[in-house]
Amino acid sequence: MPSVVRTPAPNRLLDALPRKTLQLIRRECELVELTFGDILCERDERIRKVYFPTTSFISEVVVMGDDNSLEVGLIGDEGMLGMPLVLGVESSSLRALVQGSGGALCIQAVHFRRVLAANPALQRRLDRYAHVLLVQLAQTAACTCFHVLDARLARWLLMTHDRAHADHFYLTHDLLARMLGVRRSGVTNAAGILQRRKLIRYSRGEITILDRNGLERVSCECYRVVTDAYQQIFG
Repeated sequence: MPSVVRTPAPNRLLDALPRKTLQLIRRECELVELTFGDILCERDERIRKVYFPTTSFISEVVVMGDDNSLEVGLIGDEGMLGMPLVLGVESSSLRALVQGSGGALCIQAVHFRRVLAANPALQRRLDRYAHVLLVQLAQTAACTCFHVLDARLARWLLMTHDRAHADHFYLTHDLLARMLGVRRSGVTNAAGILQRRKLIRYSRGEITILDRNGLERVSCECYRVVTDAYQQIFG
């Protein structure tokens, strides 16, 4: 279970709100610490809490009946977990898995809906964020279908790097395989390509980004499409 933490940190989606709206929603939030591997919400489960990551990041994952899975969204301090509530839906169609440990602002769903109904500025901002998530979802689907694995892995590492705010993070082969919807051997081969090009160092789940610019050159265009969509909407 998430435990309360003391030190606040920013969430960019919230911090651009008008001051009064930001203060109102922050009063309803508690600061929590999310732990790597925690499942915050299961598929078809009622959403009871909304999370605004600050130093953590969260994967949204499609889970198939045969236990295969594919990550379709990654949420860090630029966003929120709980978007169905903004659209008037009370349950999630995706599993939410903590990908990077760290802090988050957490608000009970019932309080979130009340604050949302009373604050048009919050509703407008989250409506725009919904568009960014749809772009990410659509681009992930196309990327999975059309792009080679080493380029997809580079895209995924760049997205993680953006949200981890560090050059070093922990990701196992098994987790990467599940997130990318491929066999573990495929991840091993793709990571080997990136290592030989001296873009990353990867050993026993520990990944270090060595050459960010080089990784961007190897990545497919999907990384830039999603990043540009966010910049166009939020600046």
